[in-house]
Amino acid sequence: MENNNCKNISRRKFLKTLGIAGATVTAASALGGCAGNDKTATATQGSDAQGEMTYRTNRHTGDRVSILGFGMMRLPWKKDNENEIDQELVNQMVDYAFKHGVNYFDTSPAYCQGKSETATGIALSKYPRDSYFVATKMSNFARSTWPYEKSVEMYRNSLKALQVDYIDYMLLHSVGNGGMEEFDNRYIKNGILYFLLKEREAGRIRNIGFSFHGDVEVFDTLLAQNDKYHWDFVQIQMNYLDWKHAKEINERNVDAEYLYNELVKHDIQAVIMEPLLGGRLSNLPDNIVARLKQQAPEKSTASWAFRFAGTYPDVLTVLSGMTRMEHLQDNLLTYSPLVPLTDDELDFLQETATLMMQYPTIPCNDCKYCMPCPYGIDIPAILLHYNKCLNEGNIVANTQSDEYRKARRAYLIGYDRSVPKLRQANHCIGCNQCSPHCPQSIDIPKELHRIDAYVEQLKQNDGATVK
Repeated sequence: MENNNCKNISRRKFLKTLGIAGATVTAASALGGCAGNDKTATATQGSDAQGEMTYRTNRHTGDRVSILGFGMMRLPWKKDNENEIDQELVNQMVDYAFKHGVNYFDTSPAYCQGKSETATGIALSKYPRDSYFVATKMSNFARSTWPYEKSVEMYRNSLKALQVDYIDYMLLHSVGNGGMEEFDNRYIKNGILYFLLKEREAGRIRNIGFSFHGDVEVFDTLLAQNDKYHWDFVQIQMNYLDWKHAKEINERNVDAEYLYNELVKHDIQAVIMEPLLGGRLSNLPDNIVARLKQQAPEKSTASWAFRFAGTYPDVLTVLSGMTRMEHLQDNLLTYSPLVPLTDDELDFLQETATLMMQYPTIPCNDCKYCMPCPYGIDIPAILLHYNKCLNEGNIVANTQSDEYRKARRAYLIGYDRSVPKLRQANHCIGCNQCSPHCPQSIDIPKELHRIDAYVEQLKQNDGATVK
């Protein structure tokens, strides 16, 4: 296990250490040991690797975890069947990731319409069990899964679907939504947290943590109880926009700067989710893209976000939901190896984040927790199309503007191409079955009605102001 002095390393010292680290290991040996007192090691993978994958060490177990974690939430679907995962493509991406040093795979019973764990298990089944780490979750959101027997059944099903006899990283899924009352109902009153802790004692779970969204009281309470539960890690949403602006975006959110620093105080390593905010930090307004490109013309806009998340030394791994091979390849370029941001670059990104706050995009991360809609509405596609048009300058308030006709056409044509007519916002009746499941606390019916009103205005060519 790593020397405990590692945990107190300063960020400046960490950056210096990372720059001169020369130890290399193979993917198979990345699972154990500590290269001196550093938190970071590197691994050379494959003849076509871009460089050396950066690893972080789990201070509890000594696990060598790739700084890039494969998030299995946004797996590709077959083109001719949107209800069936493209297993062949998933296998190819996992093989490519594994070949290039990725060894952490994060899934959940709730992902991909309940099909992610099975797809993940199939893709990993060809590899030795001790050559990768799999993370899954107790996703007992529905009241029907709160009883002890139902939650235990979910856990057993995860083991079966993943084709494993132990879980490396087990999370209580999305705590904070619903406050302490819901947390107690999901995990305490039914005894399921006690059960999971006993599974850790037995070795069938190697690390226990939780993923956090929502009520900061829950986050603070669980950290205060660390001596009781001994959290091995905590998964938080962290990116350069949420670092200081999460609460400004939505008053129920918590700034990532606070979450990360509190974990550091409690000596708990962070797993990072939503480093790209569901793709929003790779699909930026044109002027923001130009700003980033001026600073680093050869780098993708996404690479800035991934470097930001990986720069902080108490981050164990950064999850990326990669749907296409090019997403994976770009992320490997960023993390093979990771070049941490300098202080000047961190300041530059915070200035960029402040500029981005001038663009009122809807904070949808395309997690699809709001789906399925009982009325067939494709909620994420509607919200993401609006954000895309806003970023591209295709939402113009002044109908007399020279750009209005072009923007109007781009929005309406793109809307029909992105969202089938029977799944568009005009079919929302405001039942609000979606909003309680949204980790970003979006008032989804309100946004759908607002977008529908905007679309009707465009169709009538009678103004384009969305209020």
